[in-house]
Amino acid sequence: MRRSDLLDRLDERLRTDAYADLDASANGLQVGDREGEVETVAFAVDAVEATVEAAVDSGADALVTHHGVVWGGLDRVTGREYDRIAPLVANDVALYVSHLPLDGHPELGNAAGVADALGLVDREPFGELGPEYVGRRGVAPDGYTAEALADVLEAELDHGGEGVRTLAFGPDVIEEVAVLTGSGSDWLREAEALGVDALVTGEAKGKLYHEAREAGVSVFLAGHYATETFGVRALRSLVEEWGPETKYIDHPTGL
Repeated sequence: MRRSDLLDRLDERLRTDAYADLDASANGLQVGDREGEVETVAFAVDAVEATVEAAVDSGADALVTHHGVVWGGLDRVTGREYDRIAPLVANDVALYVSHLPLDGHPELGNAAGVADALGLVDREPFGELGPEYVGRRGVAPDGYTAEALADVLEAELDHGGEGVRTLAFGPDVIEEVAVLTGSGSDWLREAEALGVDALVTGEAKGKLYHEAREAGVSVFLAGHYATETFGVRALRSLVEEWGPETKYIDHPTGL
């Protein structure tokens, strides 16, 4: 498969351009050029030394990640940035990144993957960010207790053995659930306004405890990394259908 075809297909499917003015991440191709062929594509949550080295060692021609190396500009390529980028350049491994476009994608996104794990139906966009959304919300047909919902998250997510932290301030039976992966606690007010019973996210700011308590919304903190493995895994399955061989590089952080 030509590299340019891979990049164009990903950009089109993920609607990369729609998030250009909304995301600090430079989404799309971050390292490398559009020329050449792609036989093997590696996928990982983070573009860091460990995953870059694993991609190089696997013989990948491209690495697709959720978190890249360019956030709001890159002044110079030295130190940590050099250590991450140099192996990509030296081995002609292209780096493609999809941050917010992959968070809220209705089928391929991280929030969609968590919603699948929870069996949510009647889904709608959640997590308004300008004209776009970065999460999903839906209904649990049989309802959950807080303990049961946390158990499902612990069973389904790659949380590195750290488990799921729960702020059980919502109703005894949880039916309506909002999901915004990673660092999604800033959208608690939207969850409250929509009348959902629970918000599932990755990590929280200190103020969340009292905000959730006062709002009467349960919050489940399932780990930033753990909630954001779904998108790159979905992209892996998609790219496999296009022809290249694929490899998933799992490097859980426990955070």
